[in-house]
Amino acid sequence: MSQHLAELLSGLSALEASVLVMLISVVGAFVMEAVVLRLLFQYTRRTETGLDNIVVQELRWPIVITVALTGIYLFAQTPAVADALVVSAADLNTFFGRPSISVGIVIWAWALNRLVNRLVEEVKTKGSRFDFAPVFSNIWTILVAVGTIGALLYLWGIEITPLFAGAGIAGIAVGFAAKDTVANFFGGIALYFDDTYKIGDYVVLDSGEAGTVVKVGIRSTTLLTRDELLVTVPNSVLNAAKIINESAPNRRRRVKIPVDVAYGTDIDDFEELLVDVALDEPLVLDSPRPRARFRQFGPDALEYELVCWVNSPLKRGKATHNLNRTIYKQLNAAGISIPFPQRDVHFYSPDGTVDAPQSAAAEAANGGTDHPRDASFAEGDSYDDLVSGGDSYDNLVGEDETDNE
Repeated sequence: MSQHLAELLSGLSALEASVLVMLISVVGAFVMEAVVLRLLFQYTRRTETGLDNIVVQELRWPIVITVALTGIYLFAQTPAVADALVVSAADLNTFFGRPSISVGIVIWAWALNRLVNRLVEEVKTKGSRFDFAPVFSNIWTILVAVGTIGALLYLWGIEITPLFAGAGIAGIAVGFAAKDTVANFFGGIALYFDDTYKIGDYVVLDSGEAGTVVKVGIRSTTLLTRDELLVTVPNSVLNAAKIINESAPNRRRRVKIPVDVAYGTDIDDFEELLVDVALDEPLVLDSPRPRARFRQFGPDALEYELVCWVNSPLKRGKATHNLNRTIYKQLNAAGISIPFPQRDVHFYSPDGTVDAPQSAAAEAANGGTDHPRDASFAEGDSYDDLVSGGDSYDNLVGEDETDNE
């Protein structure tokens, strides 16, 4: 290309070449800005997508500057200019040609990186499949930076082969020193392809942390807990951990309310009461319909479970609170008792007779009724004195104690 330009400008004087180059730069930049780019803007405004508009906006100034830099490059390729300045063509290219190309490379690298970042920000709102787009934006930034440095080194004639060898050795050293960072990077890539979660999902880790995903980075993922605390978890840990995504495949979640009811309760009325309470709760969905499930016969009560659904895992706690309050009030109003564990205590006299069982609460209510065994203990007597008459402990308590526990 340089030879063709040299042949084109070889017959011109320094002044003629300078004027021609200036005209090419100014006219070319004006035509590009006033005609080509304006037509492109008018076309992109009529399209349904905004991505093409972003492309034209970001590439507008790099194109105009590139046209202007083309004039400087042509100026450096004019033999008459080198003769007029009494410098060699190589020196003229060093002072004007290569710097103009270097500026163009930097401008285009900056523009392309900015373009991709804006496109990433735009597509993140298009759906859950693009939530990991920032990871690829970071990768693109690294590639552009490395490519720009390599292009500049090659342009200025700096041998990059030894740099590759040194970079390989340095890469091995950095790989060992920053193995966690590398693991986090590839862990983020794996999480994206596995579609484990996306921004806005509520996840629970096997370590106990739970929260909403608010940021997915190249190194880590940030969760916002219910206490409004930010928890940063390395991607390598997430890639190896067990993750429960409570927002997938949909955000609807089931709520289970255990309720015990006393034996003898009319279970038909009780089940109807539970279902009505769930239907009256605004946080509970009407479909699937709430239902009461009789789980088992418990030692102290009939064990039921109210099963219903809410439209978000974040509403499960509030719904449980509201349902528990309403169920308690409705059971009290209906005269249905919620039993609690009770035990009977049997007392045995030294002669082997058994007193009627009396609970501790009943004995306290009776003012602490004296027990016949109290008369068996004289002041100063010990337990050994009580059983010294030949009765063993087994004979004293009888064989029924085990059955009454």
